[in-house]
Amino acid sequence: MDLEITVDHLKSALASEHKPVLLDVREPWEYQTAHIEGSTLIPMAEVPARAFNELDEEDNILVLCHHGARSLSVAVWLRNQGFDKAQSIAGGIDAWSRAIDPHVPRY
Repeated sequence: MDLEITVDHLKSALASEHKPVLLDVREPWEYQTAHIEGSTLIPMAEVPARAFNELDEEDNILVLCHHGARSLSVAVWLRNQGFDKAQSIAGGIDAWSRAIDPHVPRY
């Protein structure tokens, strides 16, 4: 399983019967500015404390941030903790806004 996926892959995954967990690791102000409906907000700094209580190791977890750097770090960390299906969304919500849903504000 690839460590990173594209926003096109994310769009397909969100439309599938078995939806992944969409984990947004940005700060609350960023999430309030722009987010994808149905995503779960756990800011990057809180992931180590919250992951084992709020995420299931068996789920496909797609990690989202602004441009893809934080989400990649979190996906690597999650995989190292046994969340083998964690993947980062390349380009983040900015790429989602540019390529998939222009109604999501860019910042």
